Amino acid sequence: MLKKAQFLLLNPQDDVVVALEQLISGAQLVDGVQVSGLIPAGHKAAIRPIAQGQPIRRYGQIIGFAKKAISAGQHVHTHNLAVGEFEKDYRFSEDYVPTAMAQAGDTFQGIVREDGQVATRNYIGILTSVNCSATVARAIADHFRRDLRPDVLEPFPHVDGVVALTHGAGCAVDAQGEGLAVLQRTLAGYARHPNFSSLLIIGLGCETNQIATLMKSQNLAEGGRLRTFNIQDSGGTPKSIAKGIQLIEDMLPAANQVSRVAVPVSHLKVGLQCGGSDSYSGITANPVLGAAVDLLVRNGGTAILSETPEIYGAEHLLTSRAVTPRIGRKLVDVIDWWKELCERNNAALDNNPSAGNKAGGLTTVFEKSLGGIAKGGTTGLMEVYQYAEPVEQTGLVFMNTPGYDPISATGQVAGGANLICFTTGRGSAYGCAPSPSLKLATNTILWNRQQDDMDINCGSVIDEGVDIAQLGREFYQMMLDCASGQRSKSEIHGYGQNEFVPWQLSVIT
Repeated sequence: MLKKAQFLLLNPQDDVVVALEQLISGAQLVDGVQVSGLIPAGHKAAIRPIAQGQPIRRYGQIIGFAKKAISAGQHVHTHNLAVGEFEKDYRFSEDYVPTAMAQAGDTFQGIVREDGQVATRNYIGILTSVNCSATVARAIADHFRRDLRPDVLEPFPHVDGVVALTHGAGCAVDAQGEGLAVLQRTLAGYARHPNFSSLLIIGLGCETNQIATLMKSQNLAEGGRLRTFNIQDSGGTPKSIAKGIQLIEDMLPAANQVSRVAVPVSHLKVGLQCGGSDSYSGITANPVLGAAVDLLVRNGGTAILSETPEIYGAEHLLTSRAVTPRIGRKLVDVIDWWKELCERNNAALDNNPSAGNKAGGLTTVFEKSLGGIAKGGTTGLMEVYQYAEPVEQTGLVFMNTPGYDPISATGQVAGGANLICFTTGRGSAYGCAPSPSLKLATNTILWNRQQDDMDINCGSVIDEGVDIAQLGREFYQMMLDCASGQRSKSEIHGYGQNEFVPWQLSVIT
């Protein structure tokens, strides 16, 4: 990576450079090329003439095609660059290299459950079978809020809190359909999640998503750790709230009887997210997270890369690293499923990036995807999962989810993620109970403006020339510290309950 004072050339094959500050006409680029016009910070400038229809490269990869002729020095963005079809060489497994595992694996301070699962947090959870029971669930959780009633949980210092995770589905849906099956799989993943010491599921009583059917289809059993009831059977809202409060009070003493012990990093499952991305995401925060993920994997841990519409156009860089051709083809099948879903709904898989992404310098979904997959590091792709499926394979894996962060992370947590790592360039505010969420800022301007929401500044890669591997090691240690109980910024601010959003199958990119 060639660093200049005002711009970056990321790969010798690139047709563009990325501005590190606003560039004005006459500014020098490479080989005597001068800026023509105004190039905002984070945006791209052409460093050679590009003919109409010609592919344009960044990261040494195609990010789109010129909609019209572009002169050297001109701004390259949505007005003259667009996506287009091109042949991808998937090279299934040709670049796969077995991961060299650390000889003495790292540890973190985790909570070991009776079934052997390891938690990073210790919550009591309230799930709803249907939207109609959301108000009761929230009222019960509010009774135990430390910010409103600190005395209620004061005798239980080892309980991180009582959280209600509600949603807008569960009825007016085909009882045998795929949509309800995905919702039930998601709820079951949360019901089994080790970060819940115990759990209460509340229904209305007449909904399609009957609790009894949910329990049977997902092999869940009611007992001391898992309790259920319906509002209609409990005498209505006030009586249901009182009943729920009593059940939670009964759960608290056992939930408080936990301690943290040193456990191998192999018990850490990390969901990888990016939201509010900008042009620096693929230069700073995503590569830093990727470096940390490499350390995680080499110590036996698991990283879950997701957001399928945001790897579109870059999937060939993952298929070539797949452990077997079968795993690589599973990833291509997921991309093809999305193409068919979009076609059936008169939608476009390339409708990304968002307005904020474009303002930050990203132009096409291909450009966004090429930067996004850097979160996954460099190790082999070991498995591909459907939404909210239990993640059992260690190493780098992929889960099919939309790009919308709350839905995507909900699927990852349902699959077992006990930590979320979230990169952002525009300033996303996000949490993900019951799993803590760490946020990586891509640029120093964001860090200075929104430091109360960010956990680490990756803008130092550009501003100070900090080595990506070095910062990756620092963030890896931050991951272990957070998994050991150190609270993230989003936890301090109380984020996490409203971000539980199970996927209601549709085109959500």
